[in-house]
Amino acid sequence: MQANHTPDSEPPQAVPPSNRTRVRRAAERAHYDAPTVHAIVDDAWLCHVAFACPDVLCLPTTCWRVDDMLYIHGSNGSRMMKHLASGAPACVTITHLDGLVMARSAFSHSMNYRSVVVHGAFEVVADEDKPAVLHALMEHIAPGRGHDSREPDANELKATTVLGIPLHESAAKIRNWGPRDNEEDLNLPHWAGVLPLMTQRLPAVTHPDSRSPVPGYIADWLTQAQPPGMI
Repeated sequence: MQANHTPDSEPPQAVPPSNRTRVRRAAERAHYDAPTVHAIVDDAWLCHVAFACPDVLCLPTTCWRVDDMLYIHGSNGSRMMKHLASGAPACVTITHLDGLVMARSAFSHSMNYRSVVVHGAFEVVADEDKPAVLHALMEHIAPGRGHDSREPDANELKATTVLGIPLHESAAKIRNWGPRDNEEDLNLPHWAGVLPLMTQRLPAVTHPDSRSPVPGYIADWLTQAQPPGMI
């Protein structure tokens, strides 16, 4: 099937959670609004896609967002891409681990995290829309890269399948606080707190064959704000 995906379309209105996306366990951690879901997706370069083909598989792949669509891409010969292009049901997950929560009791240990689960089916991006959607991937990798790299040629575009799944049936789940021990454990002589975690950006490493100086957007990428390990 073919779908028209243009990066400048208007985002849809927020919708209530479906039976599949409604968070039932620790429901106070659930968020269904688009800004929260989009922020978690935008902090990711990697997602995991689960599907049955016929065996149940869960595979990691590059992801990026344009408006209310999450995109993935791959070779036309990929088993996953061919299966998902048929409109088969899929579930996509993204998780950022922000900290290890150390409680006084072993049972009360936890983790701080930001996650999104998306239910639905992928749609094939039409050939005429591929260049714009793939350009958005380059900009997601590093803002400015889309204009500082050779665009895919006709053969490369033809060999690549690009798929998008709507984010309207999705839920975010967030924990960002410290330990919550039982009252009877509060006086135990054990340290309690959070061990924060984060993805750290490091200085660029220029390849020996590169003939270009380090561009400004690479330096900017290094200093961009990063999500903190919340406590």
